[in-house]
Amino acid sequence: MSVNKSRTHVLVLPEDGANRQIANGFQLAVDSRQLQVLVEAGGWMKVLDCFETDHIWEMQRSTNRFMVLLIDLDGKQERQWFALTKIPRDLAERVFVLSTSTEPEGLKNDLGSYEAIGRALAKDCRDGTELTWSHGLLQHNAEEVRRLRERVRPILFP
Repeated sequence: MSVNKSRTHVLVLPEDGANRQIANGFQLAVDSRQLQVLVEAGGWMKVLDCFETDHIWEMQRSTNRFMVLLIDLDGKQERQWFALTKIPRDLAERVFVLSTSTEPEGLKNDLGSYEAIGRALAKDCRDGTELTWSHGLLQHNAEEVRRLRERVRPILFP
């Protein structure tokens, strides 16, 4: 389902199918047409390439758009930093990089289906809690989650 581009909205660009399923679970917990999960990019570098080639220009034209880039770090923490360096300064307040420290499969083993994980993450965002975000594979996102809550929570959880 497409978002209403004339209203403030959030696009989610997932790396792979697992991240897309988590994002879809999150979307199911949001009572809004202001969130759209895009087609998976096919790798963390492809997420960054797609963001640079397809979304930066659009975001600079529309201040209504926020983006969440979902990637796996595969145990390489420097990927998060590298991804953040790809965000132009004028968009830094509207683009967020969220990741698992390895791969989402570890979350699935601990927390259930990807959809259930997405719903739990949405509940944490809505309620201002850290129950799922504090999981060992996600806790490195604390600063991004804080920023995301400040900027995106009012859009998705009015």
